[in-house]
Amino acid sequence: WKLLFDGKTTKGWRNYKQKTVSDGWKVKDGVLARVARGAGDIMTHYQFGAFELSLEYKISTGGNSGLMYHVTEEEKNPWRSGPEIQIQDNKDGHDPQKSGWLYQLYPSDTDATKPAGQWNQLRILITPEKCEQYMNGVKYCEYVKGSADWDKRVAQSKFGKMPAFGKATRGHICLQDHGNPVAFRSIKIRVLDDK
Repeated sequence: WKLLFDGKTTKGWRNYKQKTVSDGWKVKDGVLARVARGAGDIMTHYQFGAFELSLEYKISTGGNSGLMYHVTEEEKNPWRSGPEIQIQDNKDGHDPQKSGWLYQLYPSDTDATKPAGQWNQLRILITPEKCEQYMNGVKYCEYVKGSADWDKRVAQSKFGKMPAFGKATRGHICLQDHGNPVAFRSIKIRVLDDK
């Protein structure tokens, strides 16, 4: 496992289509937090193909955010290329997509999230053969990116009109600024394709 966030700086991260991280993201007490309006989405400098990622997040009351992977920079927004795992306050959030779901594609009939203001652990496994998503140790979904089932679900979603969506097999990991306070810590990755 390798840390993607050192707990002290934003080293290894930058805003989408930018070279640095905006002042809307701050590091304090081992936590990377979106603290101000216009913070923007941030992403890793490096790109990843097959990997396992683990992080903890704390969402504000009614808050919304997200984690995207295989993000490329050809599009206006990162979610137009990279699939998004929803992060939100399931109790007071306004999006029908719940925390831990693969946005509009793979929901879960389980809710293992802790309330807003508490830390939740999100773990994802992304490989060409199989992808899995876990919330606080509970498996939410399993899918194969690019499979017939995947293509069918994408076509029926808002992403069906976005030609680059989900096509990349390598890309950046991105944390979303959806306009609400959110914090992340213990962001670590295990690369599975030796690249």
